[in-house]
Amino acid sequence: MAGFMDWEFAEVMLQGYPGGRYCEDVPTDNTPQPDAAPTGSADPAVEEAPRVLRIAYVAGVTPGKWIRRWEERVQHVPLEAFMSDDGAQVRVLRDGSADLSFVRLPVEREGLSVIPLYEEQPVVVAPKGHEISVFEEVALADLEQESFLDVAALGGPEAALQVVATGAGLAILPMSVARHFNVKDTVARRLTGAPTTEIAVAWPTDSTDEVIEEFIGIVRGRTAQSSRQPSAQPVQVKKEPKPDRRGTGTKKAPKVAQRYAPNPDKGRGKGSRKKGKR
Repeated sequence: MAGFMDWEFAEVMLQGYPGGRYCEDVPTDNTPQPDAAPTGSADPAVEEAPRVLRIAYVAGVTPGKWIRRWEERVQHVPLEAFMSDDGAQVRVLRDGSADLSFVRLPVEREGLSVIPLYEEQPVVVAPKGHEISVFEEVALADLEQESFLDVAALGGPEAALQVVATGAGLAILPMSVARHFNVKDTVARRLTGAPTTEIAVAWPTDSTDEVIEEFIGIVRGRTAQSSRQPSAQPVQVKKEPKPDRRGTGTKKAPKVAQRYAPNPDKGRGKGSRKKGKR
């Protein structure tokens, strides 16, 4: 009898453990185990992120007008823009940092679609007080005795202009770049006889889709109603059949041409009809 009571007492004590398990099945910290996630449940954090159009541009390019048109026409796809230096203008496309990039030609075009947009006016930048400041335009041939700096070797346009301000030499840059940095104690003048630079828009060929085509159309000046814009493609609406206007009444028999007997007097002279007996 005592043994039976001990066994019943043990069962009552085990009822306090989670799930009615035995002592060796219960974690030592007595922490409730999390429930397993149901099979096939979608995690909102893992859902596909909404599409964002990312564009990069080199110094001197002002994409503001294209961005404004994009925001007016394509409100469901946000656009992010950032400036990259000339050394990274193609790298941002290959590493996926940007979907499109406004680049300064020449660039390595393998795997890229490139559309030239416009040429840039070159200028010569000199330290303030230089003799070119008295002219509006300078010919490259007239500067043969001047010392020109290697802009790329100095780390880019901004660093090169800082060196120009010290009087160490002159620099040739696109006008838009010189205006963008606008370093104090320098002066820029139009330069003739120098090679021009060209701005283009580039993107990975394999990534071409309707979003990119829409932006390319905006850059090339297409209107919102242009038939070449993906957003302007008409929606095919199934036409409703035309109503039967003939009515439901009894159909009339078609008219048959009435045949008349030939005129016996046709072709005869007046009074030629013979009179018969009546």
